[in-house]
Amino acid sequence: MKHVRPALLVLFLVSVLFLPSPRARAGERLFLVHAKTAMKLDDAQVCAVPNVVMAALAKGYRVVVLFDASGVTLVRRGGLFGGDRTPLDKARLPERERRTLAAQFGLAPGDVPRDYGAYFHELARRGVRLVANRTMMLLYKIGEDEIDPGVKPVSLSEMAALFAQADVYVAY
Repeated sequence: MKHVRPALLVLFLVSVLFLPSPRARAGERLFLVHAKTAMKLDDAQVCAVPNVVMAALAKGYRVVVLFDASGVTLVRRGGLFGGDRTPLDKARLPERERRTLAAQFGLAPGDVPRDYGAYFHELARRGVRLVANRTMMLLYKIGEDEIDPGVKPVSLSEMAALFAQADVYVAY
């Protein structure tokens, strides 16, 4: 009988450790998407990001997209001739993909954005937080006034906190 109590205590503690956290039960699980590839390097990876984000939102996750490494160039406005558009704004969604997304997420075809910049803005409107690594912005000589206004620059310590809090991590 003496050995039963410690065994029950251990069993109880182990079962408590594997219960979903209060945060997870409240629908606050964090899905972190690490977008670290520029379009010049691999358009397909970057174009997959908003689709994965949309699917995570549909599952009830709180979603953050972190633009990092060469991915910070995706949210830089201007370019050779200036202007307020980013590479994402200039990248059109193919019509076939727009129809597929409409069917997959139960949207009218007209409700699917025509370019990736508008797609990310729609995701932000739905609650997705868009952030960019401030240190990488400095390395790529991108001023805070040069990025899409919907994207917030974050410090390395803020990034570390995101990585630590993430329940799901996906990198592109």
